[in-house]
Amino acid sequence: MNLTATAAIGAICVVIYTLVIAGADGITKHFAGAYAAPQLFCLSAGLVLLLCFGANMVKPHETHFLVTRFKGAMLLRSILTVVSAVCFFQAFRLLPFADVFLFMGLVPVMAAVMSGPILGEHIRPQAWIALGIGVTGILFLMPDGPTSAQSGHFWAIGATTTGTASMVLARFIGRDEQNYLAQVFYPNLAIFITMAIALPFVWRPMEITDVAFVALYALALFVARWLSVVALRLLPAYVATPLMNLQFVWMVLIGFVFFSELPSIATVIGVALVMMSAIWLVLSESSDRDIMDTSTA
Repeated sequence: MNLTATAAIGAICVVIYTLVIAGADGITKHFAGAYAAPQLFCLSAGLVLLLCFGANMVKPHETHFLVTRFKGAMLLRSILTVVSAVCFFQAFRLLPFADVFLFMGLVPVMAAVMSGPILGEHIRPQAWIALGIGVTGILFLMPDGPTSAQSGHFWAIGATTTGTASMVLARFIGRDEQNYLAQVFYPNLAIFITMAIALPFVWRPMEITDVAFVALYALALFVARWLSVVALRLLPAYVATPLMNLQFVWMVLIGFVFFSELPSIATVIGVALVMMSAIWLVLSESSDRDIMDTSTA
């Protein structure tokens, strides 16, 4: 498979990931108003663990799917995933649905910074230009400008920081290890154990519809996290993460359909800028790699 095809497949994985994870975030927003975080995350993580075993039975990995050569990095990624999940839950509980996504626009910048020391990747000037355009788009999504920080904002910043670090570590592990299920299994195992400890103190009876939402949430997370691991192996982090801003598009649709949120003109402009920066960066990456292939042929 040539590099252009690899980049295209990675981009497609990211696009599908953004749709699926936005749906999962919508369920999180729904649950945050009625239940505590351990109730959603413990049940959903347990279902994801079962899905991991089921997926391995359908298509067994060459080595056992729980085996990883990057134990330290996997442990750190698992811890960061737990912290990020809790922070995002609190952010969704305290902030409007759209506001949380504003902070997620910081992911490309954070990933670009983290990719240097963690991955040793050279960040090209085009990437910084694209990231700058993306950040400008995020500013359009805040028509009132920066306001005084609230607790929800700190939760959102913590979620974005730890979530980005977990994504970059996924690429660090995935560059040399193709055992994708392990990267889905261990973070969810950490979530399950952590939330199971707290669950007895916050449990509330659930209606059958909410149980169905938990199952749908678990399936969405399983698919999304598997796709993110694949995408971050096929694309550099500074290319994959700007593409993840397509999640804003799904945010607008979910906000309108399920939360009666009508996007403003500023929101539409911001989304357009974010999308343009992401698409331009992927095209630039593919073009540069093709030129390198031609020059070394």
